[in-house]
Amino acid sequence: MGDEKLIRHSGNYRKLLSYQKAEVIYEMTYYFCHNYLNGKDRTIDQMVQAARSGKQNIIEGCAASATSAKTEIKLLNVAKASLQELLEDYMDYLRTRGHSQWEESSPQWTAMRALGKEHNDADYFMQLCATRPPETIANMAIILIHQADYLLFRQLERLEQDFLNNGGFAERMNRMRKNNRGF
Repeated sequence: MGDEKLIRHSGNYRKLLSYQKAEVIYEMTYYFCHNYLNGKDRTIDQMVQAARSGKQNIIEGCAASATSAKTEIKLLNVAKASLQELLEDYMDYLRTRGHSQWEESSPQWTAMRALGKEHNDADYFMQLCATRPPETIANMAIILIHQADYLLFRQLERLEQDFLNNGGFAERMNRMRKNNRGF
């Protein structure tokens, strides 16, 4: 424990798959809303803000991780909640316009799920969006949101285990102080 650090190094959020996926979702949502929803529709702002919140809360959670596991966990959960809100908006879009949501294990669902596992680059997905109708983009976003939700869930599980194994900031402070005094 002699090499334990009080202030943990905050990781590079850009390397997190959850962040990369959230960034793709944000860009897709911005494109989708501004190209396929009525400009007077309040849903535009709500969807874009939910997508942005998903992405930004991952950033903020990573920044807080240096001194507060509690804040990191809370913010990652807010990111999950924001993406769930966005998920419902996409499902509402499909339902209210008479479009089908892709069935699990359908060829489209299977292909998009594979693309979502293979790619986390927003540019890649934006090229797809430029050539797809809005109902396809909505279905693509739904699958990516499910994948981001899973990644965030796994991230939260890892943080929980890390907290159980190593404690939080206050516990590190006490341990280090005792070790420094030679107790």
